[in-house]
Amino acid sequence: MDIFGIAVLIFLVTDPFGNIAIYLAALKNVAAKRRLWVAGRELLFALALLLLFLTFGDKALSALGLSREAIAIAGGIILFVIAMRMIFPGPQGLLGDTPDGEPMLVPLATPAVAGPSALAVLMTLRNTHQGPLWELYAAVLLAWAATAFILLQASFLQRFLGPRGLTAVERLMGMLLIMLSVDMLLDNLQSVLHIE
Repeated sequence: MDIFGIAVLIFLVTDPFGNIAIYLAALKNVAAKRRLWVAGRELLFALALLLLFLTFGDKALSALGLSREAIAIAGGIILFVIAMRMIFPGPQGLLGDTPDGEPMLVPLATPAVAGPSALAVLMTLRNTHQGPLWELYAAVLLAWAATAFILLQASFLQRFLGPRGLTAVERLMGMLLIMLSVDMLLDNLQSVLHIE
């Protein structure tokens, strides 16, 4: 995949449209004049986590002695499960409100944006990407910038799209993610089975 393709993949996994409701719920008790600042701070924390896992996550996987194909196939399965949850969400709902004051790191930076799925995908990409490393960093920055833009406009988007519109966009993103995950699985299964 090129930089744009990787950025789209990371963007879909961070699921900004699905996180709009979480951001609105977590920030509802924060003073109106501080909401944008708090949201921006949490998004910067998320970026730091994403870059940290991109930089050092591969060392954890290589220490386990896993092959590139095994990591890529596992990443495709993880993406498929995430996409299914986006299309058919469970009854558990939101991550919940913060009990007092402003949210700090949890739940907005992680697991909302830099969740386990996004971190796992970054580790997989680091171990399977054939091009130069800077392409992955550029893709993370592009995906994060698009995610941040959407989440900083959360109140406006909620009013503009409404609950049904947000649900429709999230499910569309889930469908795209399923196609990407199946493509990842097929490519790596062909490599393992030596199919041309």
